[in-house]
Amino acid sequence: MTYEGVPGVVRTKEQHRETTLIVDTPRLREACLHLRDEEGFNTLVDVAAADYLGWPSGPEDVAGYIGDAGGRSVTSPGSWGLERLPEPKPKRFSVSYHLLRLGADPARVRVQVWLDEAEPVASVIDVWPTADWHEREAFDLMGIPFEGHPNLVRILMDDDWVGHPLRKDYPIGGEPVRFSGEE
Repeated sequence: MTYEGVPGVVRTKEQHRETTLIVDTPRLREACLHLRDEEGFNTLVDVAAADYLGWPSGPEDVAGYIGDAGGRSVTSPGSWGLERLPEPKPKRFSVSYHLLRLGADPARVRVQVWLDEAEPVASVIDVWPTADWHEREAFDLMGIPFEGHPNLVRILMDDDWVGHPLRKDYPIGGEPVRFSGEE
């Protein structure tokens, strides 16, 4: 299905029987309002953030080499286990909004925006109220700021937690396990 009238669409990607609309970040709310009001996408299922820090941008980023007995590479282009290198990502973070159209003509679409470190994205709570906790989770675990969110505070981690644990540059280990009743 084509979504030519959606404002701010930079690119449309059809892959794995899914449609992804890559939207210019400042026009996210406008695109979401159009999808809800004009295209009938009445349900926001999820908001998923991903960190692409260190994503390969060329052959020099291939990690490793495995050859057969004749010396031929069997993991070309490297130990990523891919037939080819994935395309470079435009920015470090992506935020994907998974939408459903329920009713007589059901459909599914993903709206995606790309962000750099500390770059804000508009909240879509006024478009789909269920975005409230999804956006808080993305803020808590990835540090993505949502402009206009009425209560952007941690939802999973303790209020005094330092950092965002799903970022790729978050230090692994070093946090002792705390059991209730221990001093």
